[in-house]
Amino acid sequence: MAESVISSKLRKATNVFAEQHKVSRSERGEVLGSKGGFRGCTIWFTGLSGAGKTTISFALEEYLVARGIPSYGLDGDNVRTGLNKNLGFAQEDREENIRRVAEVGKLFADSGVVALCSFVSPYNKDRDLARELHKEVGLPFFEVHVSTSLEECEKRDVKGLYKKARAGLIKGFTGIDQPYEAPINPELAINTVNRSVDDCVQQIVEILQTNEILPRSVVEKVIDLTVPEESLEKAVAEAEDLPAVEITKLDLQWLQVLGEGWASPLTGFMREREFLQCQHFNCLLDDGVTNQSVPIVLPVSTEDKEKLASCKQITLRYNGVAKAIIRDPEFYEHRKEERCARQFGMFNDGHPYIKMINESGDWLVGGDVEVLGRIVWNDGLDQYRLTPNQLRAKFREMHADAVFAFQLRNPVHNGHALLMNDCKRQLVERGFEKPVLLLHPLGGWTKDDDVPLGVRMEQHKAIMDEGVLDPESTVLAIFPSPMMYAGPTEVQWHAKARMSTGANFYIVGRDPAGMPHPDPPKRDIYQPTHGGKVLGMAPGLTQLEIIPFKVAAYDMKAKAMAFFDPHRKEDFDFISGTRMRGLARSGVMPPDGFMAPKAWNVLSNYYQSLGTQ
Repeated sequence: MAESVISSKLRKATNVFAEQHKVSRSERGEVLGSKGGFRGCTIWFTGLSGAGKTTISFALEEYLVARGIPSYGLDGDNVRTGLNKNLGFAQEDREENIRRVAEVGKLFADSGVVALCSFVSPYNKDRDLARELHKEVGLPFFEVHVSTSLEECEKRDVKGLYKKARAGLIKGFTGIDQPYEAPINPELAINTVNRSVDDCVQQIVEILQTNEILPRSVVEKVIDLTVPEESLEKAVAEAEDLPAVEITKLDLQWLQVLGEGWASPLTGFMREREFLQCQHFNCLLDDGVTNQSVPIVLPVSTEDKEKLASCKQITLRYNGVAKAIIRDPEFYEHRKEERCARQFGMFNDGHPYIKMINESGDWLVGGDVEVLGRIVWNDGLDQYRLTPNQLRAKFREMHADAVFAFQLRNPVHNGHALLMNDCKRQLVERGFEKPVLLLHPLGGWTKDDDVPLGVRMEQHKAIMDEGVLDPESTVLAIFPSPMMYAGPTEVQWHAKARMSTGANFYIVGRDPAGMPHPDPPKRDIYQPTHGGKVLGMAPGLTQLEIIPFKVAAYDMKAKAMAFFDPHRKEDFDFISGTRMRGLARSGVMPPDGFMAPKAWNVLSNYYQSLGTQ
């Protein structure tokens, strides 16, 4: 930074008296942002020029604002073009620059905003002054040392300033001919080398959550409930001696969902308070707002409830094998009709999931869960059952800068592929260099007439083998959740769960999670466009961009699946699922371009096999 020629001559104001606000911080906090509660603080980023201070600060600002937390980034260069444009780079000017910014940060923090101050601020005494200004008025202050080395900063030299300083064109440049005093005891030190911006942001978010600045719902940390390997033997031994309840295959699937962290921040099957929040608000409300539109509960019989009600720990067994421990269990009434009416908008035994609810226990038990090792199914597909943390690692390995997820429970035809490839095109046009598709079929319970998971996975792999979807930028994995056929209520769950993988875009289709009404006349239970509309308004999903479904049909002129053009509707053939299944059973090929031939053969062989059973 260039040294000023003339230092500012500043005079102190006299006869100035501080006025007390009539509005308290807690009152401001209740109306500022969407999370409620006072969250004002200052985060002070210090480090060499080029260390990454502003990059991290602005990414954190974007992250917080997207989650309803008001924040504002104050950058050194920006402030010097306005508030501090009369200051140069002599030591006394640097001191005044930091003092002013600290005062501005304090005002932002006092208003309930998270102030993000990114300044080289090379001297400990200046940063100590900034901290003291906040301490005097009881405002939190966090010093973050972006500790990127001089060598690395000089290598980056985005603005070309180090090169000029080395050439003697800039005098008084921090790190070259002016010292930088590293913080002695910062709240956090971040070395940005080989670290993504998102990782750096999460480090700061976790510090803020630990210090009760942010609610738990803001932290994108997957809560894995699986007992660590080193503690597993001891936990299994404990489970063997505890009172136990036998669970169903459906319960085990939900246990897997909880254990792997898909339902974070849930720490187990829902207690009554969480269940009521879910049923009435489609959200968890304690410690921030988290979308959770479907109940994840464990039904038990009256007999089991009476046997276990006084127990402090319970073992969950599947086929006699201990699968988990519930700590501090809470039993409450399973009001089945009310649950179904709120979740499905109906109470009809013709709906297969409602039928299972009706046949389940009359009590629900909630409590913190410890899962006794990774749940596997030994069906040849476990390698596709990647946890949220494994998927995050996979996306990092692929250097993905955007992840767009597609939820499906049906075979993929070229219309689906058209939508996914068009989404990738849009992301590239928006400047993303490596968008990655998460092709994420649902792998839990589905109704009897749906195509089984094994067949679907084989069909999806065939789609990728034939290059309809790019295997280099597509991750095929299984989402372990059961299917509920709860329409717009359930589609929120599908979207929220994918957020745990780091996905930031979600493709929503027509009538997501829907099914035909079980009673005549022939109609759908849910209006087909409501799923997409609800996702665009749902609380707790604002950080996930929803990509709306475009209607695709078979273009008879182009002999390919294409987006429907109403101006030439006579050229389009809508091939229904019923018609597709009929063709497959008959061994008849669909029109060219409807589905990749290898993928069609998988589907056709399955449907023809049904006729021989």
